[in-house]
Amino acid sequence: MLRDDINNAVKDAMKAKDERKLSTLRMVNSTIKNADIAARGEGKPPLSDADLLGVLQKMIKQRQESVELYEKGGRAELAAQERAEIDVITAYLPKQMSDEDVKAAIADAIKETGASGMKDMGKVVGVLKGKYAGQMDFGKASGLVKAALTG
Repeated sequence: MLRDDINNAVKDAMKAKDERKLSTLRMVNSTIKNADIAARGEGKPPLSDADLLGVLQKMIKQRQESVELYEKGGRAELAAQERAEIDVITAYLPKQMSDEDVKAAIADAIKETGASGMKDMGKVVGVLKGKYAGQMDFGKASGLVKAALTG
């Protein structure tokens, strides 16, 4: 399980005295626990590995936005710190799909759902999220799905 991998990495980072990795992994654990608590409040079970991948992707996206803001503000040291956190978190995501693979997956999802227009976009994105969680950037994929359904 992904949780076990992260917890073991926390122990390894403690032993190696790798402060950056340790603090990032502790933050990841905290975010996961908060997401579990939120799910429990809605009457759902603890998050599955697929759900955890979504949480990790959200964390990465937040850090990427922070990097942009820090760079605009001339805070290179803070941008570098955020990039280091991105590198640590990314290690727990599956390999990202290439642009060609994403386009092929979108074409397959459109065929599978029988999508014919923008009203079917949610179905297509839902199929993609079910099959490729953690493997593609769904922000980009949504734009590609929209282009495929309108073009």
